[in-house]
Amino acid sequence: MDSRKSVTTEICAILCIDSSNFFYRACSLCERTLPEDHPASRCCIHCANRYATSASAGSKLLFRVLMSIATDEKVFNVICFDRVARALFGCSADEFWDFARLHPFATAAANRVLEGELFRMSLSTPKNGNAQHLRVTSVVPVRSEYRPVIEYVRQLKAVMKDS
Repeated sequence: MDSRKSVTTEICAILCIDSSNFFYRACSLCERTLPEDHPASRCCIHCANRYATSASAGSKLLFRVLMSIATDEKVFNVICFDRVARALFGCSADEFWDFARLHPFATAAANRVLEGELFRMSLSTPKNGNAQHLRVTSVVPVRSEYRPVIEYVRQLKAVMKDS
């Protein structure tokens, strides 16, 4: 990607995804990132102070997927946040986390499902100067038969159950 451009669109193949940590916890009201040890039943301190009745609003999980992709010229790492990752996974981060908690194979299966899959990706440079990776701002499958990850892992679960 040309460093002078802020957004570019490329045909990319996903090489692998970092399945060690797909998620981060955020306030359900303002979506600020919360610390790892923050109770799931509480919103952030800012919303709790601002909206006294919403202190019990809680938190939610959002996707943050680090992946290696390849274009016809280069291989590099990008990060895919919640809105775009939902298109890949076909569900919310909370739903996938609940499924993966009951079926530990799900995160490894997600990597296998996405490996080698072609997408038209819009990539942007991060606005934060401390950020390390390009951002995926949109993703469109190239293959018309593409199905989201959650459909494949549910199908795999059913096949494993029948075996």
